Amino acid sequence: MNERDIISSRRKFLKNIAYGSLLMGAGIGVANARVKHIASHTVLTLHSSSHKTRVHDMLHQHVSSYRPSSHLNNYNIFDRNSPSHKVLAFHNTHTGDQLKLTYFEQGRYIKDALHEINHLFRDYHDGSVHPIDPALLDQLYDLKHTLEVRKPFHIVSGYRSPATNADLRKHSDGVAKNSLHMQGRAIDIRIEGLDTRRIRNAAMAMQRGGVGYYAKSDFVHLDTGSVRTWTG
Repeated sequence: MNERDIISSRRKFLKNIAYGSLLMGAGIGVANARVKHIASHTVLTLHSSSHKTRVHDMLHQHVSSYRPSSHLNNYNIFDRNSPSHKVLAFHNTHTGDQLKLTYFEQGRYIKDALHEINHLFRDYHDGSVHPIDPALLDQLYDLKHTLEVRKPFHIVSGYRSPATNADLRKHSDGVAKNSLHMQGRAIDIRIEGLDTRRIRNAAMAMQRGGVGYYAKSDFVHLDTGSVRTWTG
């Protein structure tokens, strides 16, 4: 085998490693683009056998540090500290619906589970359903572990249609015109037997988004917007 054949063989070998490492587990378009970027840079350094170690280190560094840019996956297959699966439990205080399920497993959000959550979070005023931001679910999952509780989250308000939000604004100054509830990015919660001040404090310590404390109505608002706090 001549030197040209050796170089060609190495190219194919490293490309296969790059594609196999990411595509087998992630199945993410962003990951696919990232691998192509890694492979193209790897080929440029293969013309000298003295660079073999350097190429291997570079490939390992890029793959191990890869993070999806989308909020749809805060954990990924390269993060050894991420849980293999995530479970949440809910009780809708208005409809009486209850749900406990695994919504994330083996590096992926489970599509059917997300559909069930979307239905549970529906606008109980008109029955409309909207996709719930998975980042909000991850926020709730982390809050559950921060509080060290297994009880379900009681949903006071999940998704709100624009019509419902507009109607609520007529009766309350605490309803934002452009509420993130209308985007499926906010939730108002309680946890049975737990002081809402404790929930508020734990959520604030996480620094993951908006946290509103409504003492009179006894609930805590969480959303995936910018980090900020307020009292209603």
